[in-house]
Order: sequence, then C-alpha cells, then structure tokens
Amino acid sequence: MTDFGFFEFEVLRTRRLGHSFLRVTFGGESLRDFRSGGFDQSLSLFLPQPHREHTELPSTAEDTWFGAWRGMPDEDRPVMRSYTVREQRRTPAGVDEVDIDFVLHGDSSPASHWAGRAVPGSRIMVIGPRVAENKSVRFQRPSDADLVLVYADETALPAAAAILERLPADVRVRAWFEVPHADDRLALSAPADTEITWVVREDPGAGRAEHVLAAVRKADLPAGTPYVWLAGEAGTVRAVRRHFVQERSVDRKSVRFTGYWRLGASEEQLLAEAYAGQAPSEDPESAL
Repeated sequence: MTDFGFFEFEVLRTRRLGHSFLRVTFGGESLRDFRSGGFDQSLSLFLPQPHREHTELPSTAEDTWFGAWRGMPDEDRPVMRSYTVREQRRTPAGVDEVDIDFVLHGDSSPASHWAGRAVPGSRIMVIGPRVAENKSVRFQRPSDADLVLVYADETALPAAAAILERLPADVRVRAWFEVPHADDRLALSAPADTEITWVVREDPGAGRAEHVLAAVRKADLPAGTPYVWLAGEAGTVRAVRRHFVQERSVDRKSVRFTGYWRLGASEEQLLAEAYAGQAPSEDPESAL
C-alpha cells in the first residue's frame, strides 16, 4: 500500500469563519482509510468545473490517473488545488469528518468559486494520506526547539492554526499572520506563551512584503532555540526567511518555508513548474 491514495469527500456542512474564510466539513465512507498527520498536512483537491455537480475522474489508478486527468478536455477537467487539513476527527456517533478552510475572494479562482457554492451532498475527489507519517507534513519541529516562529498569510493561516493547536504547552510561540481584513483575525488555540501579531492588509499591492517585514522587525524575540515555519505568498516568504537568517542569525537549517502561491503567477503556471521540476526548493539548505 502506498502512503497516498484517492478518496471521495462529500460535503456535510459549511460555516463562515470571518470575512474571508469558509470552513467546509467533509464526510464519506472512504474517510475510514484517511490518516492525516496533523500540523500542516496537505492534500490535493479535484474540484469540478462549474457545470458539474460532482468531481468525475476517468481513472484513480496509481499508474494511470495523471495521464488520464491531463488528457481530459479543458472544459471538463477537474481543477487540482493543494489545501491543508484543518482538522480530522471521529464524532461520538462514529462518523469520520475532515475540515478544510477556504479563502473566499469571489469567483476569481476555481476554489473560491466552488467553495462559495458548496452544498451538502456535493462530492469531490481527493489525493490524501493513508498513513499519518507522510512527506506532506512539512512542519517538523526538532525536540530541542523551544521557540517556534511562524509567518502565514491567509492562504496558509489554516495550516498555521492547526500547527499552533498541536504544539506542546511549554513551547513559546511568536506568530505573524497577514490577512486581508480586520475581521479575519480569528480566535486560535495555542500554547500559553504565544504572541500573535495580526498584519491587516487592506491593499494587496506590491508593498506587502515590506508591510510584513516591518511588523516582524519590531519583535523583541525571547532567547531560545528557534524553529521557523513560513508559508504564503512566495516573495513575502523569501523576504521573511532572509530576515530571520541574515538579520536574526537563525540557522537556515531551522527554517522551513513554502510558497503557497506567487504574485503575478496563476496556479496553473505554478503547477506546470512543479511538474517540470522548476519549483523553488523548500530544502532548508537551499540558497537565499
């Protein structure tokens, strides 16, 4: 058995969390074999085209699905997007559920378009983990790291929130969360010694990295052994990583970073780069 496989997720309910966030709760019989590793566990969603109610794939076999999916007509091919498991649980009634939080920004992206119209009974296909110990959990805090530093924009906030609520109670946390609107500042569970700075971005212009860096530079960090997790817009992530490595002298091996998206690039472009092996390295050893 491979670590990953196809699952059919069925929408059970939706709940608005703030101005920009919608939580979709999924169920389905196949969730019995789904094993999230927690923290920033990622998975791939296949979202149906607007004229389709449910996701339909010509193949889910390990050795044929990709070619079959790519070979579908553009107007019928489900849109593949990477998302984070916000939470997986089994209810007292014995029902398996998975929460995924979506950022809503109108119909400008297929995921926002689909999530804003999701209704109970809608079904999508997912590639997700069959084992909890899997390579799609990128947050790997060393046991001696007693200070966790986190940056996330709205696309990575669900992952960051899942990380914070799973950390040991004695870990200190300093976090900077960039969101589009003031009422996107969510109530989050975290260790007692946690300081969260909300960076509200009303204008998503080119100066966003400088806006975030200004907030990060103001921080008086406590002494300790840090582990840094950064995710969001690729240019801002690089700038924040450079700050911690060059200005705060954090060992680059202690920094985990992921560009969830990039200003000026469509998600299709990023997917094509990933398929071609041109995506930026997330290796902590990679050059700044």
